[in-house]
Amino acid sequence: MKDMFCFQCEQTAKGTGCEVKGVCGKTAPTAGLQDKLVGATIGLARAVQKTKATEATDVCIKKALFTTVTNVNFDNESLTKMIACVEKKKAELDPSAENYDMAKLWEDNEDIRSLKTLILLGIKGVAAYAHHAEVLGFRDPVVDAFFYKALVAIGSADAGMNDLLPLVLETGTVNLACMGLLDKANTETYGTPVPTEVPLTIEKGPFIIITGHDLRDLHLLLEQTKGKGINIYTHGEMLPAHAYPGLKKYPQLKGNFGTAWQNQQKEFADVPAPILYTTNCIMPVKDSYADRVFTTDVVQYPSMVHIGDEKDFTPVIEKALALGGYKEDKEMTGINGGKKLLTGFGHGTVLGVADKVIEAVKAGDIKHFFLVAGCDGAKPGRNYYTEFVEKTPKDTIVLTLACGKFRFNDLDLGTIGGLPRLMDMGQCNDAYSAIQVAVALADAFKCGVNELPLSMVLSWYEQKAVCILLTLLSLGIKNILLGPSLPAFISPNVLNVLVENYNIGPISTPEADMAKLLS
Repeated sequence: MKDMFCFQCEQTAKGTGCEVKGVCGKTAPTAGLQDKLVGATIGLARAVQKTKATEATDVCIKKALFTTVTNVNFDNESLTKMIACVEKKKAELDPSAENYDMAKLWEDNEDIRSLKTLILLGIKGVAAYAHHAEVLGFRDPVVDAFFYKALVAIGSADAGMNDLLPLVLETGTVNLACMGLLDKANTETYGTPVPTEVPLTIEKGPFIIITGHDLRDLHLLLEQTKGKGINIYTHGEMLPAHAYPGLKKYPQLKGNFGTAWQNQQKEFADVPAPILYTTNCIMPVKDSYADRVFTTDVVQYPSMVHIGDEKDFTPVIEKALALGGYKEDKEMTGINGGKKLLTGFGHGTVLGVADKVIEAVKAGDIKHFFLVAGCDGAKPGRNYYTEFVEKTPKDTIVLTLACGKFRFNDLDLGTIGGLPRLMDMGQCNDAYSAIQVAVALADAFKCGVNELPLSMVLSWYEQKAVCILLTLLSLGIKNILLGPSLPAFISPNVLNVLVENYNIGPISTPEADMAKLLS
């Protein structure tokens, strides 16, 4: 009997699945509770199917699914409470609705398991984006309704390949709508991102590091630190926040600390400041900074101080003042030695100069576009992406997004026609921006997206990357290179379907892939 089974992230043990302890740090009991929580959400979806959804069940489903994403919640007590909350809502609607035993999925026929897992991991990613939009007051009933449909199918003993394959692509279609919703939520709340240079120097005095994705949490922290003499530094996926006018107006939002999530255990050691975790980014906490960790929303970790729904960040602020920060300014650099980062090239900005881009393409100044994007991680093989970007010809543009960019976003690749060759489009959800730009270019050149001089070289780690991949496939986008390794949950037969229909393939070497993509 396996202690646990989990293969939802790219770094899964032996490339097949974690069976004793998660490489992410979660224990077998925690993995079991997360499986139980997913099984309970399937029970709730079954109850809704027989009755009707409510705003409370919509919120519950999204939060529960988001909680089970990799590197979100390691706290068994909070997971137990969430399971009880989901089961209570299910009982209120239909006490006879049964929860689903996830062991049935892990032990199912490998192709059925593969397709159901694609859907499950996909909706976990969609739930994260939907949750971020929801806290800003934006919801989409079509997106909300899909969670129930997908969960019921995952728990169905009768669903076959012909039922599940269309649902896999529908997951991608729904995620595109959800990313559009979140884009609207972010821009209507905080304005359209603008190109912004972000320093890496940490100024002397008290400061707070905020990591994750949730812009609302950052906004609330900025409001609560006004006039307190505390500087705020983003970390990881929070970097693009500097480009939003509604956030960059705060003078205490100073710059960015460190690099991607997987380096936090080294980068946070002995830092004289608290760290606020807002979303899926927390790693097992080391003693060298455990007294300075605060979590909020879905993120929880045993023995760490959790800021509840009231969002009173007073404990974080008091800790920052007590620690005092650095005595003198501290110069830091990116992975490649750069001292500043550039962000803010969302679709609003890029399409605002579309005429220049189109003119440069027609004149032959821009020969090719590369979207080098996705998650970062600690597993060997990710230096590929740095080397690939470094080898891109000088007459090409590199678009990037998500935390994988920290491998190379401090490189200076120069400019073409006044445009930087390396454009950071934002967080992982800002794949929506990349899609909007690709569609606009295709319209301008009167061709399909697959006919553009555009290549996608993607890295993945967790479930939000899965739903983005499904979105690209749902749009019919082909020839995607994926790495560092292919997902363990995709069976050989399902992989064959993806290869035959979309020509998706694994990365090889930067040199070989570059030659193939430019041929």
